[in-house]
Amino acid sequence: MEQRPELPLPQLYAFTVLAEELHFGHAAARLGIAQPPLSQQIRRLEEKVGHPLFHREPGGITLTAAGRELLPAAQRVLTELADGLAAARAVGSGETGRLRIGFSASLALTVLPGLLHTFRERYPGVHLDIREMTTAPQLAALHDRSIDLGLLREPPDTDTELRFRTVLSEPIVAVLPSGHPLASQRTVRVAQLADSPFVLLPRAAGPQLYDRITGLCTAAGFTPRIGQHAVEWQTVCALVEAGLGVTLAPASIRRIRLKGVAFRRIGPGTARTRVAVAWRQHDRNPLVAHLLAAVSRSHHDHPTTG
Repeated sequence: MEQRPELPLPQLYAFTVLAEELHFGHAAARLGIAQPPLSQQIRRLEEKVGHPLFHREPGGITLTAAGRELLPAAQRVLTELADGLAAARAVGSGETGRLRIGFSASLALTVLPGLLHTFRERYPGVHLDIREMTTAPQLAALHDRSIDLGLLREPPDTDTELRFRTVLSEPIVAVLPSGHPLASQRTVRVAQLADSPFVLLPRAAGPQLYDRITGLCTAAGFTPRIGQHAVEWQTVCALVEAGLGVTLAPASIRRIRLKGVAFRRIGPGTARTRVAVAWRQHDRNPLVAHLLAAVSRSHHDHPTTG
């Protein structure tokens, strides 16, 4: 059976102050009370302990052996309680705690570093748990509460349990081996890619982006012939460099520096892909609200990229 604490905190606090001052008048003044109530608090505490805690003598007071034994424990309890209250207030206000963020790998090349830097500057006490995952796993992780927020591409329109806020809109570009005949052009029409095999992320990794890319091909009059799949854009570009195909990708992929890869604008017009932050609709975690505020600041500074 769990043992309930016997000593009220006000009595412990009065005891520690008197033990430090060893003077009823000074201790009462420090506590902001009169001497009689202080004497009553100490007397009640001594009754619970079963032994005197102070020697009361004409020249002053000193701690008894029981008092000397109780003092460090009382000080420890009061310190731990104060620390616990401070920690609870910090977590409740979103100043500390743990925030789990999923992100698509390509966003490490664009919005993620600046966003995390902005957040860490304001909330250095928060532990950030950053997890690299594609869009579909992020959506699943948000639903099963294994992450708190996601940074993903082409959010779905039909998910009513999650909310989405656009962070970035960027063009889609053609990614070609540097020796490809079309690499000599500044702009490539999607229809010109019809005869080349494609390297794409599997649809299961991000259905909306996959459909966006294949939809551009369909609109240009052909169905892309998928030669290879790769889960990460870094791998996609490496396979393009190896001559295994071409692809259409977010413009931020240009920051993956591979000598054997050419990135070209597509035309006519400009197809774009949307990056969004995602979170559970009714999540009241203050850390989520803080990160969304940081997203808003970043979006205000850099609403789009070309």
